Amino acid sequence: MGSAVFRWASSVSIGLCYPNSTINTPLHLDSIELPPTLSDLDLTVNRLSELDSRIAHLSMLMKLSLRQNLIEDSAVEPLSRWDALSDLELILRDNKLAEVPDISIFSRLLVFDVSFNEITSLEGLSKASSTLKELYMSKNEVNKIMEIEHLHDLQILELGSNRLWVMVNMESLTKLEELW
Repeated sequence: MGSAVFRWASSVSIGLCYPNSTINTPLHLDSIELPPTLSDLDLTVNRLSELDSRIAHLSMLMKLSLRQNLIEDSAVEPLSRWDALSDLELILRDNKLAEVPDISIFSRLLVFDVSFNEITSLEGLSKASSTLKELYMSKNEVNKIMEIEHLHDLQILELGSNRLWVMVNMESLTKLEELW
């Protein structure tokens, strides 16, 4: 496993990922220190099936990437109680999610990526922060666009490779620059 810790001024960035994705042993975070000044945590390709509760207390965290793991809906349920985090880029791409997790606690969520999952509905976005600027939902099972009309600041919306036939309720997305 490769790991890297980078320090810039008072912020810390940690990237932990297996260089070879054929390794079948999940990463155990309990042996890794998560400094309180952590701003970027990349846990891509680690066969994680649950979230470490210590992440909830990283109030300076700006980006959390959990791409290409084994995370299911029940594992992300604690996100709805992580009130120490607000300004965040949250990447849950390529996991095993069937629903959009409750992200209403993130008052200033800017980027949210749940592409390459098994999501059928955008229902979980109904309480998402209106500050969301980028939403990535490609390669899911979404069949209608609902629950996004309040996302007035949305600039990028990626919905490619879903089961969409008609796109409605988009007139309120006046800042939308890219639609995929």
